[in-house]
Amino acid sequence: MEQWFKDNKVMMILSAVVFIGGYFFLRLAYHMSDKMPFTQEIILIVLGTLATILITALLLNKQTSVELEKEQSIKFIELKTETYQNLIDTIEEMVLHKDITSDDLTRLKFHTHRLAIFASPAVLEEYEHFLEIFNKMIAQDRHVSMQDEDMLSEALAKLTVYIRADLVGELDEESGRTQKQIREQILANAT
Repeated sequence: MEQWFKDNKVMMILSAVVFIGGYFFLRLAYHMSDKMPFTQEIILIVLGTLATILITALLLNKQTSVELEKEQSIKFIELKTETYQNLIDTIEEMVLHKDITSDDLTRLKFHTHRLAIFASPAVLEEYEHFLEIFNKMIAQDRHVSMQDEDMLSEALAKLTVYIRADLVGELDEESGRTQKQIREQILANAT
């Protein structure tokens, strides 16, 4: 029954009943009320009002559901953006401090869980590659050297390509630039 209300089937059925019933009522009322003044016009006004109310309700119901979907989409993109921004901020903080603490590693693990909720599969896969580089280069000696910074910057740039595609991929397609061109530009800026 709930699906009927979501698909506006109930409103469509009610509209059809009003129109069909109104047609037969109008025919009957015309023949019965042709002797009284203004009765036919009053019947037409009532039927027109009912039809207008049902059509307006149908349109408002559809508009509300579209606005709710839009609002949910905006909230989801905001959460994704915030999650990605927090991840990049955490990585920046870790690289700037040079010495990695166990709290930093724990924070990175929690970012992994946040990404599992919001990120696209491509971002998750590239984040896994980033973590492999991070664990190989930094997590063992817990110090960020200049060479480590370069490796992390390159790995983060590759991750950023996928994050960008996840957040604004449709806008990039409209810009006329290919994914390859955008990727090359991001990687060039990282070095």
